[in-house]
Amino acid sequence: MENTRFKNPLVRWIDKRLPIFSMMHHEYVEYPMPKNCNYMWSFGAQSMISLVLMILTGIFLAMHYSPNTEDAFNSVERIMRDVNYGWLLRYLHANGASFFFIVTYIHIFRTLYYGSYKSPREVTWLLGVIILVLMMATAFMGYVLPWGQMSFWGATVITNLFSAFPIIGDHIVTWLWGGFAVDNPTLNRFFALHYLLPFVIVGALFLHLAAVHVHGSSNPVGIDTQGPQDSLPFHPYFTIKDTLASCFFLLFFAVFVFFMPNVLGHPDNYLPANPLVTPAHIVPEWYFLPFYAILRAIPNKLGGVLGMFGAIAVLAVLPWLDTSKVRSARYRPVFKWFFWALVICVFVLGYVGGQPAEGIWIPIGQAATAWYFAHFLIILPLLGLLERPRPLPASIGESVLHGGGTLLGSNPRGPER
Repeated sequence: MENTRFKNPLVRWIDKRLPIFSMMHHEYVEYPMPKNCNYMWSFGAQSMISLVLMILTGIFLAMHYSPNTEDAFNSVERIMRDVNYGWLLRYLHANGASFFFIVTYIHIFRTLYYGSYKSPREVTWLLGVIILVLMMATAFMGYVLPWGQMSFWGATVITNLFSAFPIIGDHIVTWLWGGFAVDNPTLNRFFALHYLLPFVIVGALFLHLAAVHVHGSSNPVGIDTQGPQDSLPFHPYFTIKDTLASCFFLLFFAVFVFFMPNVLGHPDNYLPANPLVTPAHIVPEWYFLPFYAILRAIPNKLGGVLGMFGAIAVLAVLPWLDTSKVRSARYRPVFKWFFWALVICVFVLGYVGGQPAEGIWIPIGQAATAWYFAHFLIILPLLGLLERPRPLPASIGESVLHGGGTLLGSNPRGPER
Protein backbone atom coordinates (compact mmCIF):
# COMPACT_ATOMS: atom_id res chain seq x y z
CA MET A 1 0.00 0.00 0.00
CA GLU A 2 1.52 3.30 -1.10
CA ASN A 3 1.90 6.09 1.43
CA THR A 4 -0.34 8.98 0.41
CA ARG A 5 0.83 11.29 3.22
CA PHE A 6 3.27 13.11 0.94
CA LYS A 7 2.10 14.89 -2.20
CA ASN A 8 5.45 14.91 -3.99
CA PRO A 9 5.79 11.69 -6.06
CA LEU A 10 9.58 11.63 -5.68
CA VAL A 11 9.25 11.86 -1.88
CA ARG A 12 6.66 9.05 -1.94
CA TRP A 13 8.93 6.92 -4.13
CA ILE A 14 11.92 7.38 -1.80
CA ASP A 15 9.85 6.95 1.34
CA LYS A 16 8.44 3.63 0.12
CA ARG A 17 11.96 2.26 -0.19
CA LEU A 18 13.63 4.20 2.64
CA PRO A 19 10.98 5.59 5.05
CA ILE A 20 13.10 8.47 6.26
CA PHE A 21 10.40 11.05 5.51
CA SER A 22 7.81 9.04 7.45
CA MET A 23 10.22 8.85 10.37
CA MET A 24 10.82 12.61 10.30
CA HIS A 25 7.08 13.26 10.00
CA HIS A 26 6.39 11.02 12.97
CA GLU A 27 9.20 12.39 15.15
CA TYR A 28 8.99 16.11 14.34
CA VAL A 29 5.46 16.74 13.06
CA GLU A 30 3.08 14.30 14.76
CA TYR A 31 5.24 13.91 17.87
CA PRO A 32 3.04 14.77 20.88
CA MET A 33 4.41 17.45 23.19
CA PRO A 34 2.92 18.30 26.60
CA LYS A 35 0.69 21.28 25.99
CA ASN A 36 2.10 23.26 28.93
CA CYS A 37 5.76 23.34 27.75
CA ASN A 38 6.96 26.96 27.84
CA TYR A 39 9.87 28.80 26.22
CA MET A 40 12.34 27.18 28.61
CA TRP A 41 11.92 24.10 26.43
CA SER A 42 13.24 26.02 23.43
CA PHE A 43 16.87 26.10 24.57
CA GLY A 44 17.45 22.58 23.28
CA ALA A 45 16.65 23.88 19.80
CA GLN A 46 19.04 26.80 20.31
CA SER A 47 21.82 24.39 21.26
CA MET A 48 21.24 22.46 18.02
CA ILE A 49 21.42 25.70 16.03
CA SER A 50 24.67 26.57 17.81
CA LEU A 51 26.17 23.16 17.07
CA VAL A 52 25.31 23.36 13.36
CA LEU A 53 26.75 26.88 13.22
CA MET A 54 29.97 25.77 14.92
CA ILE A 55 30.43 22.83 12.55
CA LEU A 56 29.80 24.85 9.38
CA THR A 57 32.04 27.76 10.34
CA GLY A 58 34.68 25.35 11.66
CA ILE A 59 34.86 23.50 8.33
CA PHE A 60 35.52 26.73 6.42
CA LEU A 61 38.03 27.97 8.99
CA ALA A 62 39.92 24.67 8.81
CA MET A 63 40.47 25.29 5.09
CA HIS A 64 42.66 28.29 5.91
CA TYR A 65 44.13 27.36 9.33
CA SER A 66 47.66 26.02 9.65
CA PRO A 67 48.16 23.68 12.66
CA ASN A 68 51.81 24.53 13.11
CA THR A 69 53.33 26.50 15.97
CA GLU A 70 55.24 28.70 13.51
CA ASP A 71 52.19 29.53 11.39
CA ALA A 72 49.08 29.10 13.57
CA PHE A 73 48.84 32.65 14.95
CA ASN A 74 49.61 34.22 11.56
CA SER A 75 47.11 31.95 9.79
CA VAL A 76 44.38 33.20 12.13
CA GLU A 77 45.42 36.79 11.36
CA ARG A 78 45.32 35.99 7.66
CA ILE A 79 41.78 34.62 8.05
CA MET A 80 40.78 37.87 9.73
CA ARG A 81 42.46 40.18 7.20
CA ASP A 82 42.79 38.48 3.81
CA VAL A 83 40.13 35.74 3.49
CA ASN A 84 36.82 36.99 2.13
CA TYR A 85 34.47 37.29 5.10
CA GLY A 86 37.06 35.45 7.19
CA TRP A 87 36.49 37.94 10.00
CA LEU A 88 32.81 36.96 10.03
CA LEU A 89 33.58 33.23 10.10
CA ARG A 90 36.06 33.72 12.95
CA TYR A 91 33.72 35.88 15.03
CA LEU A 92 30.78 33.53 14.43
CA HIS A 93 32.90 30.58 15.52
CA ALA A 94 34.53 32.22 18.54
CA ASN A 95 31.35 33.79 19.90
CA GLY A 96 29.33 30.75 18.87
CA ALA A 97 31.27 28.68 21.40
CA SER A 98 30.24 31.04 24.19
CA PHE A 99 26.60 31.07 23.11
CA PHE A 100 26.60 27.30 22.76
CA PHE A 101 27.59 27.09 26.43
CA ILE A 102 25.08 29.79 27.44
CA VAL A 103 22.09 27.93 26.00
CA THR A 104 23.44 24.58 27.25
CA TYR A 105 23.86 25.85 30.81
CA ILE A 106 20.33 27.33 30.75
CA HIS A 107 19.07 23.99 29.41
CA ILE A 108 20.80 22.18 32.28
CA PHE A 109 19.43 24.51 34.95
CA ARG A 110 15.95 24.15 33.47
CA THR A 111 16.32 20.39 33.76
CA LEU A 112 17.43 20.73 37.38
CA TYR A 113 14.52 23.04 38.24
CA TYR A 114 11.80 20.89 36.72
CA GLY A 115 13.33 17.53 37.70
CA SER A 116 13.48 16.29 34.12
CA TYR A 117 16.40 13.99 35.01
CA LYS A 118 14.24 11.71 37.16
CA SER A 119 12.81 8.31 36.25
CA PRO A 120 12.25 7.24 33.53
CA ARG A 121 14.58 9.79 31.88
CA GLU A 122 17.86 8.88 33.56
CA VAL A 123 19.53 7.77 30.30
CA THR A 124 18.46 11.01 28.61
CA TRP A 125 20.18 12.94 31.41
CA LEU A 126 23.32 10.78 31.27
CA LEU A 127 23.63 11.37 27.54
CA GLY A 128 23.24 15.10 28.21
CA VAL A 129 26.15 14.97 30.69
CA ILE A 130 28.26 13.12 28.09
CA ILE A 131 27.47 15.87 25.57
CA LEU A 132 28.57 18.48 28.12
CA VAL A 133 31.90 16.70 28.66
CA LEU A 134 32.45 16.45 24.89
CA MET A 135 31.64 20.15 24.54
CA MET A 136 34.19 21.03 27.19
CA ALA A 137 36.90 18.91 25.58
CA THR A 138 36.16 20.40 22.15
CA ALA A 139 36.12 23.97 23.47
CA PHE A 140 39.37 23.53 25.38
CA MET A 141 41.19 22.19 22.33
CA GLY A 142 39.71 24.92 20.17
CA TYR A 143 40.92 27.58 22.59
CA VAL A 144 44.49 26.34 22.04
CA LEU A 145 44.37 26.60 18.24
CA PRO A 146 44.87 30.42 17.84
CA TRP A 147 48.22 29.90 19.59
CA GLY A 148 48.08 33.14 21.51
CA GLN A 149 49.58 33.70 24.94
CA MET A 150 46.50 32.46 26.84
CA SER A 151 46.10 29.53 24.43
CA PHE A 152 49.63 28.31 25.08
CA TRP A 153 49.69 28.83 28.82
CA GLY A 154 46.15 27.57 29.30
CA ALA A 155 47.10 24.36 27.51
CA THR A 156 50.25 24.07 29.62
CA VAL A 157 48.47 24.54 32.93
CA ILE A 158 45.42 22.37 32.21
CA THR A 159 47.30 19.44 30.69
CA ASN A 160 49.79 19.53 33.57
CA LEU A 161 46.91 18.84 35.97
CA PHE A 162 46.97 15.18 34.94
CA SER A 163 50.44 14.87 36.44
CA ALA A 164 48.73 14.93 39.84
CA PHE A 165 47.60 11.33 39.37
CA PRO A 166 50.07 8.89 40.95
CA ILE A 167 52.14 6.58 38.72
CA ILE A 168 50.29 7.23 35.44
CA GLY A 169 50.01 11.03 35.63
CA ASP A 170 53.28 11.93 33.92
CA HIS A 171 52.64 9.39 31.17
CA ILE A 172 49.21 10.92 30.49
CA VAL A 173 50.74 14.39 30.21
CA THR A 174 53.44 13.17 27.81
CA TRP A 175 50.78 11.44 25.70
CA LEU A 176 48.63 14.58 25.61
CA TRP A 177 51.60 16.74 24.62
CA GLY A 178 52.99 14.27 22.09
CA GLY A 179 56.40 15.07 23.58
CA PHE A 180 57.90 16.72 26.63
CA ALA A 181 56.38 20.18 26.26
CA VAL A 182 53.39 21.89 24.68
CA ASP A 183 54.66 22.20 21.14
CA ASN A 184 53.90 21.35 17.52
CA PRO A 185 52.70 17.75 18.16
CA THR A 186 50.30 19.08 20.80
CA LEU A 187 48.82 21.63 18.41
CA ASN A 188 48.46 19.04 15.65
CA ARG A 189 46.58 16.51 17.76
CA PHE A 190 44.42 19.20 19.35
CA PHE A 191 43.47 20.44 15.89
CA ALA A 192 42.58 16.91 14.73
CA LEU A 193 40.48 16.20 17.83
CA HIS A 194 38.82 19.62 17.73
CA TYR A 195 37.72 18.88 14.17
CA LEU A 196 36.51 15.35 15.02
CA LEU A 197 34.69 15.79 18.34
CA PRO A 198 31.81 17.97 17.04
CA PHE A 199 30.72 15.03 14.87
CA VAL A 200 30.87 12.79 17.95
CA ILE A 201 28.66 15.36 19.67
CA VAL A 202 26.20 15.08 16.77
CA GLY A 203 26.02 11.32 17.31
CA ALA A 204 25.51 11.75 21.05
CA LEU A 205 22.87 14.39 20.36
CA PHE A 206 20.88 12.01 18.14
CA LEU A 207 20.98 9.41 20.92
CA HIS A 208 19.87 12.11 23.37
CA LEU A 209 16.90 13.04 21.17
CA ALA A 210 16.01 9.37 20.64
CA ALA A 211 15.98 8.85 24.40
CA VAL A 212 13.76 11.93 24.82
CA HIS A 213 11.24 10.54 22.35
CA VAL A 214 11.02 7.16 24.10
CA HIS A 215 9.20 8.53 27.17
CA GLY A 216 8.23 11.92 25.76
CA SER A 217 9.34 15.38 26.80
CA SER A 218 9.09 16.51 30.39
CA ASN A 219 6.96 19.53 31.29
CA PRO A 220 6.75 22.28 33.95
CA VAL A 221 4.25 20.35 36.08
CA GLY A 222 6.44 17.25 36.18
CA ILE A 223 3.67 14.68 35.65
CA ASP A 224 3.27 12.39 32.65
CA THR A 225 0.75 12.93 29.90
CA GLN A 226 -2.40 10.84 30.32
CA GLY A 227 -3.81 11.07 26.81
CA PRO A 228 -4.34 13.30 23.78
CA GLN A 229 -6.04 15.91 25.97
CA ASP A 230 -2.65 16.63 27.62
CA SER A 231 -0.60 17.06 24.46
CA LEU A 232 -0.31 18.90 21.15
CA PRO A 233 1.49 17.91 17.93
CA PHE A 234 5.00 19.29 17.64
CA HIS A 235 4.11 21.03 14.38
CA PRO A 236 2.87 23.73 14.10
CA TYR A 237 2.54 24.63 17.79
CA PHE A 238 6.10 24.09 18.99
CA THR A 239 7.87 24.70 15.70
CA ILE A 240 6.41 28.22 15.79
CA LYS A 241 7.48 28.65 19.41
CA ASP A 242 11.01 27.40 18.71
CA THR A 243 11.25 29.59 15.60
CA LEU A 244 10.32 32.71 17.55
CA ALA A 245 12.80 31.83 20.30
CA SER A 246 15.48 31.18 17.65
CA CYS A 247 14.91 34.62 16.12
CA PHE A 248 15.51 36.32 19.48
CA PHE A 249 18.53 34.09 20.13
CA LEU A 250 20.10 34.89 16.75
CA LEU A 251 19.39 38.59 17.21
CA PHE A 252 21.15 38.61 20.58
CA PHE A 253 23.99 36.57 19.09
CA ALA A 254 24.33 39.02 16.18
CA VAL A 255 24.72 41.94 18.60
CA PHE A 256 27.86 40.30 20.00
CA VAL A 257 29.24 39.25 16.61
CA PHE A 258 28.87 42.65 14.94
CA PHE A 259 29.20 45.14 17.78
CA MET A 260 31.36 43.54 20.49
CA PRO A 261 33.00 40.41 19.04
CA ASN A 262 36.00 40.42 21.38
CA VAL A 263 34.28 41.16 24.68
CA LEU A 264 34.16 37.48 25.70
CA GLY A 265 37.82 36.83 24.82
CA HIS A 266 40.99 37.50 26.78
CA PRO A 267 43.31 40.33 25.61
CA ASP A 268 46.45 38.23 26.10
CA ASN A 269 45.28 35.81 23.43
CA TYR A 270 45.81 38.49 20.80
CA LEU A 271 49.57 38.21 21.43
CA PRO A 272 51.59 35.37 19.83
CA ALA A 273 52.44 32.49 22.16
CA ASN A 274 55.74 32.98 23.96
CA PRO A 275 56.99 30.14 26.23
CA LEU A 276 59.45 32.60 27.86
CA VAL A 277 56.82 35.11 29.03
CA THR A 278 54.22 33.97 31.55
CA PRO A 279 50.97 36.01 31.69
CA ALA A 280 50.31 37.74 34.99
CA HIS A 281 47.04 35.87 35.48
CA ILE A 282 46.26 32.66 33.58
CA VAL A 283 42.52 32.07 33.23
CA PRO A 284 40.45 29.81 30.96
CA GLU A 285 37.40 30.90 28.97
CA TRP A 286 34.44 32.12 31.04
CA TYR A 287 32.45 28.89 30.67
CA PHE A 288 35.20 26.96 32.48
CA LEU A 289 35.60 29.44 35.35
CA PRO A 290 33.28 27.69 37.91
CA PHE A 291 35.24 24.45 37.50
CA TYR A 292 38.52 26.35 37.57
CA ALA A 293 37.47 27.94 40.87
CA ILE A 294 36.75 24.48 42.32
CA LEU A 295 40.18 23.32 41.15
CA ARG A 296 41.89 26.20 42.98
CA ALA A 297 39.70 26.00 46.09
CA ILE A 298 41.28 22.72 47.20
CA PRO A 299 44.93 23.27 48.31
CA ASN A 300 46.10 19.78 47.37
CA LYS A 301 46.80 19.43 43.62
CA LEU A 302 45.34 15.92 43.32
CA GLY A 303 42.38 16.94 45.48
CA GLY A 304 41.74 19.96 43.27
CA VAL A 305 41.80 17.84 40.11
CA LEU A 306 39.45 15.28 41.65
CA GLY A 307 37.19 18.09 42.83
CA MET A 308 37.06 19.63 39.34
CA PHE A 309 36.19 16.34 37.66
CA GLY A 310 33.91 15.43 40.56
CA ALA A 311 31.87 18.58 39.93
CA ILE A 312 30.83 17.04 36.60
CA ALA A 313 30.69 13.43 37.81
CA VAL A 314 28.20 14.34 40.55
CA LEU A 315 25.82 15.51 37.81
CA ALA A 316 25.94 12.03 36.24
CA VAL A 317 24.61 10.38 39.42
CA LEU A 318 22.07 13.13 40.15
CA PRO A 319 18.97 11.01 39.32
CA TRP A 320 19.92 8.66 42.15
CA LEU A 321 20.86 11.40 44.63
CA ASP A 322 17.51 13.19 44.44
CA THR A 323 15.15 11.00 46.48
CA SER A 324 11.99 13.09 46.05
CA LYS A 325 9.13 11.53 44.09
CA VAL A 326 7.98 14.96 42.92
CA ARG A 327 9.81 16.27 39.88
CA SER A 328 8.96 19.93 39.44
CA ALA A 329 10.17 22.66 41.77
CA ARG A 330 6.75 24.28 41.34
CA TYR A 331 5.47 21.88 43.98
CA ARG A 332 8.62 21.76 46.11
CA PRO A 333 8.83 25.11 47.95
CA VAL A 334 11.90 24.22 50.02
CA PHE A 335 13.78 22.74 47.07
CA LYS A 336 13.07 25.90 45.09
CA TRP A 337 15.04 28.02 47.58
CA PHE A 338 17.97 25.62 47.50
CA PHE A 339 17.89 25.57 43.70
CA TRP A 340 18.29 29.35 43.50
CA ALA A 341 21.03 29.14 46.13
CA LEU A 342 22.83 26.70 43.79
CA VAL A 343 22.44 29.12 40.86
CA ILE A 344 23.96 31.92 42.94
CA CYS A 345 26.73 29.55 44.05
CA VAL A 346 27.66 28.74 40.44
CA PHE A 347 27.76 32.44 39.54
CA VAL A 348 29.99 33.09 42.56
CA LEU A 349 32.31 30.28 41.49
CA GLY A 350 32.46 31.73 38.00
CA TYR A 351 33.40 35.16 39.32
CA VAL A 352 35.96 33.78 41.79
CA GLY A 353 37.51 31.67 39.00
CA GLY A 354 38.30 34.84 37.09
CA GLN A 355 40.05 36.49 40.07
CA PRO A 356 43.62 35.93 41.31
CA ALA A 357 43.97 33.05 43.77
CA GLU A 358 44.74 35.30 46.74
CA GLY A 359 43.16 37.26 49.56
CA ILE A 360 39.42 37.05 50.17
CA TRP A 361 38.82 35.07 46.96
CA ILE A 362 40.35 31.91 48.44
CA PRO A 363 37.83 31.44 51.33
CA ILE A 364 34.93 32.57 49.12
CA GLY A 365 35.88 29.97 46.52
CA GLN A 366 36.24 27.27 49.18
CA ALA A 367 32.84 28.11 50.70
CA ALA A 368 31.13 28.09 47.28
CA THR A 369 32.80 24.78 46.42
CA ALA A 370 31.63 23.23 49.68
CA TRP A 371 28.06 24.45 49.03
CA TYR A 372 28.11 23.09 45.47
CA PHE A 373 28.94 19.56 46.58
CA ALA A 374 26.73 19.78 49.66
CA HIS A 375 23.74 20.63 47.46
CA PHE A 376 24.02 17.39 45.51
CA LEU A 377 25.46 15.01 48.11
CA ILE A 378 23.65 16.14 51.29
CA ILE A 379 20.80 18.57 50.67
CA LEU A 380 19.04 16.76 47.81
CA PRO A 381 18.94 13.33 49.52
CA LEU A 382 17.66 14.87 52.77
CA LEU A 383 15.06 17.07 51.06
CA GLY A 384 13.50 14.02 49.44
CA LEU A 385 12.96 12.55 52.91
CA LEU A 386 11.98 15.65 54.87
CA GLU A 387 10.21 18.00 52.44
CA ARG A 388 6.41 17.96 52.13
CA PRO A 389 5.53 18.82 48.52
CA ARG A 390 2.52 20.90 47.57
CA PRO A 391 -0.53 19.19 45.97
CA LEU A 392 -0.03 18.00 42.42
CA PRO A 393 -2.65 18.54 39.68
CA ALA A 394 -4.56 15.50 38.51
CA SER A 395 -3.42 16.04 34.91
CA ILE A 396 -1.54 18.43 32.67
CA GLY A 397 -4.82 19.57 31.13
CA GLU A 398 -6.18 20.42 34.56
CA SER A 399 -3.11 22.43 35.48
CA VAL A 400 -3.39 24.40 32.23
CA LEU A 401 -7.13 25.05 32.37
CA HIS A 402 -7.94 25.19 36.08
CA GLY A 403 -4.71 25.12 38.09
CA GLY A 404 -6.24 22.61 40.50
CA GLY A 405 -4.42 19.85 42.31
CA THR A 406 -4.63 16.84 44.57
CA LEU A 407 -2.45 15.72 47.43
CA LEU A 408 0.57 13.64 46.53
CA GLY A 409 -0.41 9.99 46.73
CA SER A 410 -4.15 10.60 46.89
CA ASN A 411 -6.71 9.58 44.30
CA PRO A 412 -7.05 12.35 41.66
CA ARG A 413 -10.65 13.52 41.36
CA GLY A 414 -10.16 16.83 39.60
CA PRO A 415 -10.79 20.32 40.96
CA GLU A 416 -13.81 20.97 43.09
CA ARG A 417 -16.52 23.16 41.63
